Amino acid sequence: MTKTSATTQTPVASAPKRSLTPRRRAREYALQGVYQSLVMRRAGSLPNAAAIAKQLAEDPGFRRCQLELFQGIFTGVLEHTDELEGLITPALDRPINELSPVEHAALLIGTYELAIDLAVPYKVAINEAVELAKTFGGTDGHKYVNGVLDLLAQQLRSTEIQAG
Repeated sequence: MTKTSATTQTPVASAPKRSLTPRRRAREYALQGVYQSLVMRRAGSLPNAAAIAKQLAEDPGFRRCQLELFQGIFTGVLEHTDELEGLITPALDRPINELSPVEHAALLIGTYELAIDLAVPYKVAINEAVELAKTFGGTDGHKYVNGVLDLLAQQLRSTEIQAG
């Protein structure tokens, strides 16, 4: 079950039943930061990446995340949001602003890893984004994220997919 913190509008996962790897934890914090940025943008505010990152770093669990991965994903998504949304939009069945902020953030992270961070295998990029949507999103949001990212992977990583 997920809930939203009333003061920060950042999704907060309920106590996980499994141990998170530092890489998974980094992606979860990146999702929370991207989510907060999206919510601020939708409200007409300019997101402050440094302030968001500082707030996330104050969480006790943050020290157990892989910091370099968090920074790379979080800053990379924020720096390339327009480009990433340009890739995502044609694969959607609705306007991008109608996505839930969690699905939107998971799609941005997955697309960032598919299009820009080519060191991440396409299957890992898709799986990690789907897991983020499962953890923080609505009931079937992960299925939508999976479908969109699968389509994007076919376009962006066709050589890798064909190689098997």
